[in-house]
Amino acid sequence: MDHLQHVSLTAVAFAKHLGMNEKLAFQGAILHDLGKAHPEFQKRLKPNHRNSTVFRHEISSLLFLSVFDKQDVPALIEMVAAHHKSIYKDVGDKGLLDLEEGYEYDNYHIGNWEEWSPKVFDILKHFGIEAEPFSEKKARLNLSIAVEYCENLVRQKGYSEWRGLLMGADHYASALIDDTEKYLERAFKKPDLTFFNRTHPLYPLSLKNTDSPKKHTLVVACTGAGKTDFLFKRTNGRVFYTLPFQASINAMYKRVSKDLKDANPELDIRVLHSASKVVKQNGKEEETVLQPLIGTSIKVLTPHQLAAIAFGMKGYESIILDLKGCDVILDEIHTYTGVSQAIVLKLVQILNRIGCRIHIGTATMPKALYDKIIEELGDDVFEVGLKTDELDKFDRHTIHKIHSFEDSLETINEAIEEEKKIIVVLNRVDRAQSAYEKLKSRYPNVPILLLHSRFKRGDRNQKEFELIGLDEEGKTINKFNTSEKACVVVATQIVEVSLDISFDLMITETAPIDSLIQRFGRVNRIRTFESIGKTKPVYVIAPPDNEKDAKPYDFEVLNKSFDVLPDGETLRESDLQSKIDQVFPEIDFLNIEEQSIFKSDGTINAKPLTHSSKSILFNLLEIDSVSCICESETEIYIDSGFEKRMLLEIPVRYYSVKDRSQLKVGNKPYLIPDYAYSEETGLDLSKTKKTKFELDQQIL
Repeated sequence: MDHLQHVSLTAVAFAKHLGMNEKLAFQGAILHDLGKAHPEFQKRLKPNHRNSTVFRHEISSLLFLSVFDKQDVPALIEMVAAHHKSIYKDVGDKGLLDLEEGYEYDNYHIGNWEEWSPKVFDILKHFGIEAEPFSEKKARLNLSIAVEYCENLVRQKGYSEWRGLLMGADHYASALIDDTEKYLERAFKKPDLTFFNRTHPLYPLSLKNTDSPKKHTLVVACTGAGKTDFLFKRTNGRVFYTLPFQASINAMYKRVSKDLKDANPELDIRVLHSASKVVKQNGKEEETVLQPLIGTSIKVLTPHQLAAIAFGMKGYESIILDLKGCDVILDEIHTYTGVSQAIVLKLVQILNRIGCRIHIGTATMPKALYDKIIEELGDDVFEVGLKTDELDKFDRHTIHKIHSFEDSLETINEAIEEEKKIIVVLNRVDRAQSAYEKLKSRYPNVPILLLHSRFKRGDRNQKEFELIGLDEEGKTINKFNTSEKACVVVATQIVEVSLDISFDLMITETAPIDSLIQRFGRVNRIRTFESIGKTKPVYVIAPPDNEKDAKPYDFEVLNKSFDVLPDGETLRESDLQSKIDQVFPEIDFLNIEEQSIFKSDGTINAKPLTHSSKSILFNLLEIDSVSCICESETEIYIDSGFEKRMLLEIPVRYYSVKDRSQLKVGNKPYLIPDYAYSEETGLDLSKTKKTKFELDQQIL
C-alpha cells in the first residue's frame, strides 16, 4: 500500500511537469503492482521458498485493465507490462510475449481468481478507484487485450513515454521510500545560479558577455580561465553537468553544492556513480542503466551514464523524459578518444533532437573534433575563446623530459627538503600503488596520500577531502593542497579534471597531449597578479616501449604527445592548439550508427516496450561498469539505504569480478574478499581472483 502511494504521488508529479495526463499517471501507478496480491507472489516473499516456474506480478496486474476507461487502456498497458522486463526477447525470457511461447502462463497468473481478486478490489477502493468485482472470464479477456496490443506494438518503431514515466516513478519511490513526498517538493526546481555572475580580472571568461540568442555554447579556454562559471551562466533551466571521470564528479558535486548553498538552501543536487550495472539471469547477462532520480535540479555525472539513451538500454525512456528541455554541460570532452568520442558525438546529436541546450567547455580540442561538433549543432552555437594576449598570461609550466620514475627520485628528494608539495601521476592503478609504497618506505615521516578509482567511495571521499585541504567552511586544514610543509600525492588520471588543487611540482607519465595539459593544470594553478609569468616544473616520463605497457592509452599517441613537448622550456598556452593538432591531425570517429537506436536521419530503430539487454557499454568502453563490496560488509549493505550503500561500493570493470558472487539488492555489487582491500592503498585486483579453496567449495 505504501509503495503504491509513493509511486502514485511521484507519477502524478512527473506527469504534471511533463504535460502528461495526471489522472492516467495516477491510475497506472496504482495498477502496476496490483499483481503482487497474487498468492504465488506472496509465497515467494517467504524465506527459502523455491519455485522454478516464472511468475511476473505485472502480468497479474494486467488482469484488472477493465477497471479503467477503454480509451486509457493503451497507456496503462505501456506503463504496466514492461515496467521491469522487456516485453519481447527479455534477457531472462520473462517478458510478456516470451512467456506466451512457453507454459500456460495465463492460467498460472490468474490462479485462484475468486480467492485473491477481492483483495485487489479493496486496494483499488482504498485509492478512490471504484470498481465492481468481475469474473475470471473478464480477467482473461483483459490479459488477451494486453497481449494483442503488445504484439502489435513490437511491429512498430519508437519508444513509450508512458513506460518511461512509470519506470522513473517506480525507481524514485523505491529509492526514497518514506522520503518520497519530501523530495517531490524539490523536484523540477530551476536552480538559482546567480552565484556564477561573479567577475575577477584574473579569470578572463568571467569578464566576457554570456548573452547570445544562440541556443548552444562551445568554449575553448585554458584551465583556470573560468569555464565552469561561464558554462553555468549560459544555462537557464535544470542542469546535467558531465565530466569524463567518475572520480572528478565527486569534486564537482562538492564544489557546486558549496557554491550554491546560500542561494539554494533546499537545492536537490545529486551525483550519479557508475555507468551501468550488469545482472545475471538464467546464465545470461543484462546491462541496465543506473537511473538518476528524475527532477533533480542539478545532476553531476559522466556522459557514459547518459549513453543509455543512444543504445536503448533498460531505463532509457525515463532518462529521455528527465532530459527534455534541460541544459546539458559537457565539460572537458577533449579527453575522450576513439569510441568514447563517437558516443559523445552521437549523444550531442540526440540531446539536440530532444530539445536540450548543450554547453561544451574544453581546455584544448583537436580541430577535427571541433568541426564535427559544429556540424552536428549547426549555426545555433555561441563560440567563445581566448585571444593570444590572454593566453600568454597562463604560461605556468616548465617541462622537463625524463626516462623513468626512478630518474625523478633525486628531484623529489630535493623538493621535499625545500618543503615543496609534489604530485605524482601514473596511468594505471597498480603502478600508482607501487610508487606509493616505494615513496612511503623512502619518506616515512612525510605525509603521502594515494588516490585512484579503486577505493570505496566513502574512503575516496575522505581522501579527496584531505587532498583539497579545506573544511566544510572552506577554511584551510593544512593538509596536502593547503599544507605549508613538504607532502606527496600519488594519483592516477582521476586528478586531471575538476579537482581544485595547486601543487609546486609534478612527476607524470606521458599521456595523450590533451590529457597531459589537464594534468599540468594541478601545478601552479593558483594565480595572482604577482605569479603571472612565473613557472613551476613538470617532469614527464617517456612513454613505454611497447603497446601493452602503454595501456590504457594508444602507443602511437603517447609517443607523438611526448615528442611535441618542449624540454627545459616553458610550455606556451598559445602553442597548445598547434601541438594538439600535430598529435591528432585527424580523428577516427568510430561509427556507432549500427548500435544506436537513434539514427542520424531522425528515425528510431527500437521496438516500444523493449530495451537492449546486450552489455554494449562495458563491451565498447573500458569503464567501471559495476561495483563490488567487501564480503564482511554484506549485511550492512543489505540493511542500509541507497546513499550509505554508495559509500561502501568500489567501482570496477565487470570482467575483473564477473566470477565472484553477486548481491541481488541495490546496485547488485560483487563480493570480494576483505584481504583484497586496504583503506590505505585501495583494491588489489590480483587478490579478487577466486582461490583454489573457493573454487573447491563452490563445486561442493
